[in-house]
Amino acid sequence: MKKLTLLIALCLISFKYLMAQEDSLVFKNKNIIVGEIKSMDKGILKIETDYSDSDFTIEWEEIIEVYSKQNYLISLQSGKRLNGKINSSSPGKVLINSVEQGDLEVNVDEIVYFTTYEDDFWSRLSASVDINYSFTKANNLKQSGITSTLGYVASKWSANAGYNLIRSSQDGVEPTRREDGNFSFKKFLPKDFYVPVNYSFLSNTEQLLDIRSNFTGGIGKYILHTNNAYFGLEGGASYVKERYSSDAPTQNSWEAYLGSELNLYDIGDLNLYSRVVIYPGITEKGRFRSDFNFNAKYDLPLDFYIKAGFTLNYDNQAVEGASSTDYVLQTGFGWEL
Repeated sequence: MKKLTLLIALCLISFKYLMAQEDSLVFKNKNIIVGEIKSMDKGILKIETDYSDSDFTIEWEEIIEVYSKQNYLISLQSGKRLNGKINSSSPGKVLINSVEQGDLEVNVDEIVYFTTYEDDFWSRLSASVDINYSFTKANNLKQSGITSTLGYVASKWSANAGYNLIRSSQDGVEPTRREDGNFSFKKFLPKDFYVPVNYSFLSNTEQLLDIRSNFTGGIGKYILHTNNAYFGLEGGASYVKERYSSDAPTQNSWEAYLGSELNLYDIGDLNLYSRVVIYPGITEKGRFRSDFNFNAKYDLPLDFYIKAGFTLNYDNQAVEGASSTDYVLQTGFGWEL
């Protein structure tokens, strides 16, 4: 009787475990892993299991079947964005049960992004922060900086913000400071088109900028959107307000803008990102500005990373006494949510 009771208890425990672990993956080599599938982004899938202290990260291209009862926010190579469940209909094929558009069968490699879509705020939030500091005894040189990002993704839109600060001082030289921040909003449209609205500011002692506020709006499209990379183009109009630390008067002007963005992320733990934006003057004829950003990030265990970034700002009609070009090379160590 005791043996029968023990057997029933073990069966109940096993059944409860299996019911809790509702998601499963089948690999090309026929191995199977069971757990809770959280997300897939940039070719990497995250799954949580009861027998691991941290989430497993798996290359999406190694998976041939996926089964889940959870609800996901899903993006396809075609630019479609769906909200629904994902389950394999056959090896290499996935059936998406969308609340809005019904059933849709796609190839596994057509899915470029998905994440659990829940009503709570934290499941849609991402954040990162890294800091750096250096000190050189010669001339008492000190430099410090901080880089931070914050993002939020909903079914039809996304919002991102960032803030960067660099301070430098040494004996016999005026202190330098460079501070910039941005907020961007994207409304996703069919066929991988989107409407971008951005605000950014820059304060820079090298270019005698007390503050430059820049508002932009336009239309964009992802030309390439896969599990290995994405490349997007956008363009529109820009309104700029500039206040200088010199005696130069405050300027208000209109510009056109054209930007491109490239992200390469199927390089092991390395992620490369670049963005170029040019601003031909409209109200100030002959003026031309450009911003260039390049970042390289290498992922470490426990969500830590090391990062190097290069930023270049150019203005062919900089205020008198200021440099037309300013650039920053920054390295750091950080952690991301």
